[in-house]
Amino acid sequence: MKAFPRFIGPLLVALAAAGCSPSEDAPDNGDSGKDGRIEPVRVMELKPREIPRRVSYNAQLLAIREVHLAPASPGRVDRIHVDVGDRVSEGELLVEMDRTQLQQALVQMQNLETDHRRLDTLRKTGSVSQYQYDQLATQYEIAKTNVSFLKENTRLSAPFSGTVSGKYFENGEMYSGAPNTSAGKAAILSLVKTDSLKVLINVAESYYPLIRKGMASTLRADVYPNREFRGIVTTVFPTIDPATRTFVTEISMGNPGGLLRPGMFARAELTLQQVQALVVPAIAVMKLQGSNERFVFLEKDGHAHRVVVEIGERHDDMLELISREIRPGDRLIIAGQSRLVDQSPVRVSK
Repeated sequence: MKAFPRFIGPLLVALAAAGCSPSEDAPDNGDSGKDGRIEPVRVMELKPREIPRRVSYNAQLLAIREVHLAPASPGRVDRIHVDVGDRVSEGELLVEMDRTQLQQALVQMQNLETDHRRLDTLRKTGSVSQYQYDQLATQYEIAKTNVSFLKENTRLSAPFSGTVSGKYFENGEMYSGAPNTSAGKAAILSLVKTDSLKVLINVAESYYPLIRKGMASTLRADVYPNREFRGIVTTVFPTIDPATRTFVTEISMGNPGGLLRPGMFARAELTLQQVQALVVPAIAVMKLQGSNERFVFLEKDGHAHRVVVEIGERHDDMLELISREIRPGDRLIIAGQSRLVDQSPVRVSK
């Protein structure tokens, strides 16, 4: 093997040492950031602002009135005069049941009526005792009551003007009285009144002192994304559900044009009171990619401080900030924040 000259070894060591020593021209990474930059930013001083406090809840839409029509006793359905979707008027005849029992009761009542008149004449002449007369009079009154009952239950009429929402039998079928509706009721027909609706929402118990009768409400339905419907709180239920820590609030609202239907998905909004809140431009709030985490940057002592926040209500292009780390008087960075990380050095521009 050929030997290297004696001076090559020391020369290589010297060159290696020179390559590992720090350069005199290298930037200082102290207060100038990783790349030596101080980012220019614009800030705004946070001040509390009075805004309306609103809450929104999923709403259950119900007809203002609903009834499941059925006779008081089982029997054969003689004739149904309407079908699902038909509009009916108050007092309109909807269902006729078999009249066999009614006819039998009428014959019995007429016979007792004849006997009652005869005994009344005999009583006046003293031919029968008062006891016999009273006994027959009682039987006659019972017969009249039975006839009245059967008349009511062989002809079912609409108790209010509305729409037929369910039909569960056909002509000639036997009505047994067993539950047969989604509400667990026994019925031949169901009738709803939908020119007005009632809306039920479950409100968090913390808002119980703020909900009152007569309060205005706004309702939005998914099927009409650009429409708002107005309602009024009519009932605040007096108890709290211990399982959900909520209470039921009932809202009454008109239904112009019949656009809304019972069972539709909707959200009801209530404006509770005016509150003091920190409201900032939406562009100042950033979102962590791949998550729902929202954050802002505050300027403190020439550095950017990253603060995780929650978003409250939106007011046009402004957002309500919710965070225990943010106070009135803090300086929020509203421009230049996209280039920042936590503790980045910044310079406030006018």
